[in-house]
Amino acid sequence: MALRAAKWGWSRAGWQRLLVLLLWLGHGIWVSLGPAPGRHWTRLADTLSRPSQGLASRWAQWRTSRREAARTFEETRAENARLGTELSQLRTQAAQEAPRLAEADEAVRLLGLKRQIPLDLKAARVVFSTRPAAFGGLILDRGRDLDLVPDQGVLVPEGIVGRLWSVGPTQAKVLPADAPNASVAVMLMRSRATGVLQGLGSGRAMIRYISNQEVVQVGEAVLTSGLDRVFPRGLLVGYVAEVAPGDLELRVLVNLSAPLDRISTVLLLPSQPPLEVQAPFVAPEQKPSRKRGTP
Repeated sequence: MALRAAKWGWSRAGWQRLLVLLLWLGHGIWVSLGPAPGRHWTRLADTLSRPSQGLASRWAQWRTSRREAARTFEETRAENARLGTELSQLRTQAAQEAPRLAEADEAVRLLGLKRQIPLDLKAARVVFSTRPAAFGGLILDRGRDLDLVPDQGVLVPEGIVGRLWSVGPTQAKVLPADAPNASVAVMLMRSRATGVLQGLGSGRAMIRYISNQEVVQVGEAVLTSGLDRVFPRGLLVGYVAEVAPGDLELRVLVNLSAPLDRISTVLLLPSQPPLEVQAPFVAPEQKPSRKRGTP
């Protein structure tokens, strides 16, 4: 044990050599650092602290961006809420104004129709519709208080609607042209062949008493002929939808032009109108112009 302690112990000479080595090492470090060693320590400290400074700067930027994003999100949400409230108010206002605008548009259209027909036309509103029922019709808000009488013609800008079936003190019932018991004297626009329109329901009707010898085209306009003295000649009734030959006469199906299920205001013709007035619905066919000197 004494030999092992003496082997690994330090002698005085060894300590002296270690001290000299440390002195030389310190002198070498002092010489290498130069007369201003503080700058080297400052540079070293800066080098060592640069990563932490970068992390701190990124952390501060991230927090700033998060605050800005949160503020922008809150502003956007508030703006969306404000716009949503305004949109809801505009929709409510539009819904409230829609009936008035529809009535105004209908009034403008009816006024244009009254200007085209040189007759004393009276206006009435449709307050109820019994069309889904058998032999149903339209109920108007005017009756004998407007001097209405049965069999007066009823029309809208799109075409004829029907005739007055019964008249009360303040209301009147309209028999639409597509009713099974309704009839209207009509004529075809191209051939001028006349017949009687009988209702089939659902906005459709059939023309009776058209000879098989007549040429009827699908899409041809059907006008009133004026022979029933309910409607003057030339008012639009509808358009031919189907033509088929029969035993004695053509089977001519017609789609009525008036939207009978969506009528809100109508015009009433005077009782026993003249036979013919200017046609307000169908423009006359244009004939090709001829140059002088050509046959």
